[in-house]
Amino acid sequence: MNLWVATRNRHKLEEIAGILGPAYELKSLLDRPDIPEVEEDGATYRDNARKKARALWEHVKAPVFADDSGLEVDALGGRPGVHSMRYSAPQPTHAKNIVKLLGEMQGIPLLQRTARFRCTVVYLDTEGNEQVFEGVLEGVIGFEAQGEGGFGFDPVFVLPERGITVAQLSPEEKNQISHRGRAVMALRRYLEQRAGGR
Repeated sequence: MNLWVATRNRHKLEEIAGILGPAYELKSLLDRPDIPEVEEDGATYRDNARKKARALWEHVKAPVFADDSGLEVDALGGRPGVHSMRYSAPQPTHAKNIVKLLGEMQGIPLLQRTARFRCTVVYLDTEGNEQVFEGVLEGVIGFEAQGEGGFGFDPVFVLPERGITVAQLSPEEKNQISHRGRAVMALRRYLEQRAGGR
C-alpha cells in the first residue's frame, strides 16, 4: 500500500517504516519539497497532526497521515507537552531541550519524576475521511542523559521496569513499546482490517 507521511524528519520516517513493515511504500514531504512548511501552532497534538495531514492531503489526494507527539512531565504540570520540540527556543535543539529539562527538574526526587511520551496520529483516506490513533509510554525522567540511540528526550526518559533509557534500546525494541510505535501500530491494524474487509 502507498502511504504518505507528513514529515521531513528522516529519523521519524525510518522509525515509521520499521513499525509498518515492508507492505507499505512510504512517501513523505522529502519527496515534495514544493509543499510549504506547516506551522505547528495547535493547542493539542491532534490539532497539529490534523493540520499537517490536511496540508499534505490537499496536494496529493491520497492516503496520508501525520503525527504529533510530546513529553509530559508531571512535576512540570504536563510541560513541555505540545511545545516539546520548541522547548528550548529560540534555536531549539535536542541537546538544549535536555539541558533545560534537567535544569528545571533539579532537586526533584525520583518518585516525583514521573512522565510520559504521548503520540497522536491523524490518518486521512483518499476521500479525506479522518481517523485518530494514540499511543502512550510511561516512565520517569532520569538525572543525566544515557544512551546513544533514539532522538529527542530519549536519553533522559527512563523505563523503570528495565532501569534503562529509551536511548539504550535497540531500534526494534523501541518500535515495539514507544508512544509512536503504539500509535502507528494502531493505524496499521486499522488499515489491515479495512484491507481484509474489502
